[in-house]
Amino acid sequence: MIMNLLVLKPCCFCRKKISGLIILILFLMGSSPVCFSNDNVRTKENFDFGWKFHLGDIKEAASTNYNDAQWEEVQLPHDWSIGLVTDSTMHRGGSMGFFPGGIGWYRKTFEVPEAYKGQKISILFDGVYHQSDVYINGKHLGFYPYGYIGFEYDLTPYLKYGKENTIAVRVDHSNCPTSRWYSGSGIYRHVWLNVAQPIHIPTWGTYVTTPVVTKESAEVKLVTTIENYSSPRKKISLESIIEDAGGKQVATTVSEISITKKGKNDISQSLTVKSPVLWSVDQPYLYRIKSLIKADGQVIDQYETPLGIRYFEYDPDKGFSLNGVPMKMKGMNVHHDAGSFGAAVPDRSYERRLQILKEYGCNAIRCSHNPPSPEFLDLCDQLGFLVIDESFDKWKSGYYGEYFDKWWQKDLDAMLRRDRNHPSIIMWSVGNEVGEQGDNTGVGVARAKMLQDYVHKTEPTRPVMVAIAPGSNMLERTYNKSGFTEALDIVGYNYQEPWYVTDKEQFPNRIMFGSEVYPYYRGREGKAIVRDYSPKNPWYDVVKNDFIFGQFLWTGIDYFGESSGWPSKGWPTGLFDICMFEKPSASFHRSVWNDQPMVSIAVVDQSLDIDPGKDHWAWPYLASHWNFPQYKGHIILIQTVSNCQEVEVKINGNSMGKRKVADYDNNTIPWHVPYAAGTIEAISYNNGNEAARHELKTSGAPHRIVLSPDRSSVKADGQDVSHITVTIVDKEGIPVPNQDIPITIKVTGNGKLIGLDSGDLRNNTPYKTATRTTYFGKALALIQASRTPGEITVEATGKDMPISTTVIFCK
Repeated sequence: MIMNLLVLKPCCFCRKKISGLIILILFLMGSSPVCFSNDNVRTKENFDFGWKFHLGDIKEAASTNYNDAQWEEVQLPHDWSIGLVTDSTMHRGGSMGFFPGGIGWYRKTFEVPEAYKGQKISILFDGVYHQSDVYINGKHLGFYPYGYIGFEYDLTPYLKYGKENTIAVRVDHSNCPTSRWYSGSGIYRHVWLNVAQPIHIPTWGTYVTTPVVTKESAEVKLVTTIENYSSPRKKISLESIIEDAGGKQVATTVSEISITKKGKNDISQSLTVKSPVLWSVDQPYLYRIKSLIKADGQVIDQYETPLGIRYFEYDPDKGFSLNGVPMKMKGMNVHHDAGSFGAAVPDRSYERRLQILKEYGCNAIRCSHNPPSPEFLDLCDQLGFLVIDESFDKWKSGYYGEYFDKWWQKDLDAMLRRDRNHPSIIMWSVGNEVGEQGDNTGVGVARAKMLQDYVHKTEPTRPVMVAIAPGSNMLERTYNKSGFTEALDIVGYNYQEPWYVTDKEQFPNRIMFGSEVYPYYRGREGKAIVRDYSPKNPWYDVVKNDFIFGQFLWTGIDYFGESSGWPSKGWPTGLFDICMFEKPSASFHRSVWNDQPMVSIAVVDQSLDIDPGKDHWAWPYLASHWNFPQYKGHIILIQTVSNCQEVEVKINGNSMGKRKVADYDNNTIPWHVPYAAGTIEAISYNNGNEAARHELKTSGAPHRIVLSPDRSSVKADGQDVSHITVTIVDKEGIPVPNQDIPITIKVTGNGKLIGLDSGDLRNNTPYKTATRTTYFGKALALIQASRTPGEITVEATGKDMPISTTVIFCK
């Protein structure tokens, strides 16, 4: 039973990965023959290639005889909405970023050899948004409404061996929007084809915990589900091997099992890892578990499970600790879209986003407000993020309401079984700002207990939370009177930092944190709106109160949806824009979340042409450049942000003086200075010694384009991506931020352009076109590799500027 003091010592792993042989997909005469090896070990094949797509409903599209020759050829992940023209007249269009939905069909034809009769063949969809119907050879396999979790269908009874087989998927997003943010439309995550012997470990079929962890040893408990699909009585063995990061075996155990009938059997085993290396945000060390099923001396199945060993505690007075070390969660709420990819985000793009956030100082992610992709969680395991995995947004009061009664348990169970072994996940969330939170009839409390009890029964190693909205009357806060919050392990506070101390006094055993906080302003208690625009940042409420274990900014990154109104397509007040270009407003949290000495300069100018965002979520208008000819001879306001002791400002070498950071709020010093074209510098000092420096220079006219790829080499796998930053510079190479121009990208060779973005959510040029106007002098070109090694040549052109070229190697 989880008590007020939550002491949780689970041991987790990433997504199950299958080793063994690769299934080679050949493409011949419009079909995809699946060629398997004669080895008995299972295969798991990426099934993303060779699909066809049609936007619109066709009654006969599930039939094997249907002629799809005129359909568009696509590869997965695929989001059809992001490629459409936005519609300013769309009903509730702001929620979806004004991108239309509709009904779409996908089809793929493939072959399976005769020799593989008797094996189990299944298809796993990581995510289809939404209301999907899947067919194999005209046979309806099932309907799945929720778009944010994976599901699997058994193809075996319906396959034609040695002949063509057709998978068809109907996706119905005609009732768009169906989330309060941009969801995307289509098969927007990976698809996998799984082939296994009749006796095998099913998808998500292992569960690992570490009930005892010390410096000397870690006790590893492993429960493995073994499915007997069709075999008669058989004696088998299950060997489980733990290997360290270098591949050295550190623990092993074997269980002898007699399989007597069809169905599933759970096998419990215990192993001990001596002197374990613990997983942490600073050292995300991963072991690996190999699970081998043997029969008659032969390996008939092999299942691999990355493993991270760690323990954590939640204490109502002391907050959170990881491996016995107290720490604060420096968190961001993050949605699942990624700029011009829409919802169909390549794995590498998620990796780039997380790497940028990690360098920035972020150590925790709240997946708002749905389960993320399996690959996203894998990356969080590998890079060292703490994760709140969230099953739903609202319950009966939101878009999920029509499915809640019938589907909540299936969807919640799928999330728990899929994600339960990730070391990064330290909390389950079962709701956000649910309408039932203030219900005084007992319905809300009963529903919260129902969901939490199910999680405790299914996966008891982590606490459960719901994020609470302040409501229209913040002083009323009926959830504290209805018993709703007392029913939860942990209470997430959305925008309620003024009541941290008050509620701590009233509910001393409550475990609480800032599940959503404003990025800049903090308010105070009072009537009605109850918040003023005090610039004392909410981070300081976390710092000064041990019982508040962290905060999660709303939001870390700009996203599509929840628009303030046309022409903006989304939420513009993140610390990073949708290209992952860092904004000047990000400087404060960098100064308090990151130990590296830093200083930054920004100009405060309310006349800037930017998307302001909503109310308290907005920042003062800040510009990270020194191109203000209109202010020549005027005194202007700038600000410096630093985590050092002192800051000095110089303009063209002339000192404006030194000031102590401690004398000002938010590490932010305001300066009134005379504008003069040239160079403005901020120099920060610790103990009188220079610690960091930031400068802005006035630029001249646009002269050329600079292309800066994040990687000059990509994998020839048809999915890897290089992100090329496009920057307009003057003759001296100084960026030109105040004269935006259209740029055109041309790609030749072994790759293609799959998106072009600038970070400006108000620019309604379609994202799949090759021309876009820069924003503050920059854009981002997204180049995807082919499956053939070679060179990718990328050219950029703009008016009155020479062609710029860069080469990416596809290996």
